[in-house]
Amino acid sequence: MAANDQPSEIGLIGLAVMGQNLALNIADHGFRISVYNRTTEKMEAFVDSHPDTPGGLVGCATLEALVASLKRPRKLIVMVKAGSGTDAVIEQLAPLLDEGDILIDGGNSKWTDTIAREQRLAERGLRFIGSGISGGEEGARFGPSLMPGGQEDAWKALEPVWTAIAAKVDPDTGKPLLGAKPGKPIEGGEPCTAYIGPDGAGHYVKMMHNGIEYGDMQMICEAYDLMQRLAGMRPAEIGQTFARWNEGVLDSYLVEITADVLQQTDPVTGEPFVDVVLDAAGQKGTGKWTSINALDMGVPAPTIAEAVFARCISAFKEERVEATKILAGPDSDPESDPAREQVAEEEREALLEAIHDALYCAKICSYAQGFQLMRAAQAEYGWTLDFGEIAGIWRGGCIIRADFLQKITEAYRYEPELANLLLAPHFKEAIDRAQPHWRKVVALAAQQGVPAPTFAASLAYYDSYRSARLPQNLLQAQRDYFGAHTYERVDQPRGRFFHIDWPDPERPQREA
Repeated sequence: MAANDQPSEIGLIGLAVMGQNLALNIADHGFRISVYNRTTEKMEAFVDSHPDTPGGLVGCATLEALVASLKRPRKLIVMVKAGSGTDAVIEQLAPLLDEGDILIDGGNSKWTDTIAREQRLAERGLRFIGSGISGGEEGARFGPSLMPGGQEDAWKALEPVWTAIAAKVDPDTGKPLLGAKPGKPIEGGEPCTAYIGPDGAGHYVKMMHNGIEYGDMQMICEAYDLMQRLAGMRPAEIGQTFARWNEGVLDSYLVEITADVLQQTDPVTGEPFVDVVLDAAGQKGTGKWTSINALDMGVPAPTIAEAVFARCISAFKEERVEATKILAGPDSDPESDPAREQVAEEEREALLEAIHDALYCAKICSYAQGFQLMRAAQAEYGWTLDFGEIAGIWRGGCIIRADFLQKITEAYRYEPELANLLLAPHFKEAIDRAQPHWRKVVALAAQQGVPAPTFAASLAYYDSYRSARLPQNLLQAQRDYFGAHTYERVDQPRGRFFHIDWPDPERPQREA
């Protein structure tokens, strides 16, 4: 850096789409930012094409130049591929930094990797933040939801930047403030960022956001499938229905874009765009991480798991095509398309209302599972998570942003120790009103052979959670029979275990 140059507030490494948009967002808020990319030509082209940002972009051809251009303590955002790519950049950077400098990993890193990285860097005197960033390209450019975890003093140093660039919501209604443009960011409002907790807490919460996102997307797909198969609706008409739903309790970014997608015409064939998209979904792994973590901690999250499995089975496209020729549905005709029996025109509105309510009830259960999993994680990892605050920072900027999140925010602010979202009065009353429709839709889907895994899994979760007694008494007796795994008794205090000597003809019981 030349002697008369002003040092930058922050640096950024990795100028793929997300990195570029985040850098521009930072510069739009008046922060001078230095940027580096492994391909120097890409960095130069990026800087040259944005000469008038309020804060200013400084291009750096080497990591050494990047580090030298920054104010101390230095703050460096790493926006490269999660995993080995992030580790490689950190290893290159660490020797160039001084004690107290801060590295911020903005990728979709696994929270356990973040915990390990923070520990390694702390041994070298460096501070580390793992920050979830949600909102895609548009969010990064004009206001994402930001979920930082790490040392609290490191967060304090980063807070002015993260608070400035985050999405903003109306503090009274929780609705996102929209209308940001290049060079003209949103002023005022409540920022969609907050300190989540130590080490990997930020990336854990981002993983949970993504797991919930998997559930939301699959539920919407099931509603679409029921509308086309049982009501005989075409994509544009279904899109118009979602657009209407987006004006009520289902108001959300994902419902909004679904309405748009379904009304899109394919530019090549002129057919509905969604009809030419192959029904084989991809995934990057964060939903799978959520499901595995739920299994590891023994916390039920069946809706999210079924959403992951739905993507998995969709990938078996060729096998499904062949299976259609062999396996029969409810009409016992393997050559026919399942669910050909559609409702009469006059019954359609009633069916659509039922599907709407089933979608809302399943959504409540999915979020209840996600927050229950975070509740278990804080005990597992020694965090203290503010669930009202987490719901609050998801109200704007992120992919799952929704009007619905304001009610979750209020529920946890009213009762921070709420055991399960289903117990919050607002959501209890919502399910009380809507569950007849929910049950009708799940039953109808089963009768007509339409797969609705997240609708059904959510209902099973709800019915299990509200059951004072489940059939696992028999399961535990089976386990004791074949494996001497012991059992507890209903007439004895919890924590006392017993075993029956099953091979003995008299089968005596003894305390384990």
